Amino acid sequence: MQRLDIKTFKSIVFFTGAGMSAESGIPTYRGQGGIWHEYKIEEVACQEAFERDPLRVLQFHELRRQKVLECRPHAGHRVISDIEKELDNVVVVTQNIDGMHQFAGCKNVIELHGSLWRLRCPVHGVWEDKGEKYTSYHCPHCDRWARPDITWFGDLLDNQVIVQAEEMMVRADLLITIGTSAVVWPAAGLVQVALQNRVLSIEINPKATSVSHLYEQSIRGQAGQVLPELLSWK
Repeated sequence: MQRLDIKTFKSIVFFTGAGMSAESGIPTYRGQGGIWHEYKIEEVACQEAFERDPLRVLQFHELRRQKVLECRPHAGHRVISDIEKELDNVVVVTQNIDGMHQFAGCKNVIELHGSLWRLRCPVHGVWEDKGEKYTSYHCPHCDRWARPDITWFGDLLDNQVIVQAEEMMVRADLLITIGTSAVVWPAAGLVQVALQNRVLSIEINPKATSVSHLYEQSIRGQAGQVLPELLSWK
């Protein structure tokens, strides 16, 4: 594995998926220990479930928050954060909702699927709410049930977020994808945008994916081990 001096690039995108968080011990959806083996999606993670029983849905997401708070960012998260502090041309585009990049110190993060640490009201918009328990289950302005600001199963992704991420992909001259199969749309389409622009592309994943052959480098391993060895930025 040849060490890469990323100071030579003008725009760098780290695109991260569930595998990035799994290294910190955060349960994945469908993998070994995935939370959907214990809960039914249609009962706790869709708009219909929220309309039917908002309290149960909110309490389930509190459980998810508690599990995340038991975990810590790993070396891969810290490398990306350190790079962002040194360079002003770095953005993280993530499919994860756990906020682990921000816990590591990252500021420039585009969250494709929302965040466990925000709530929203259809009338009064979005606000942050951090901690094991929600401050309130209701909007502070109108007392409606507050919905987690997450893209649930069956939801469409926020178009403004997609446009912002796509702009970053078009601009990038270095793309590093980590812990994602990059085949689930529309997120997969963002990776395709960058690859079509002949960006220098690197995939980091413990196992090969169906798109591994499209990258200039495809590295088998975990981010916490690979990133410190792969990247030079000082």
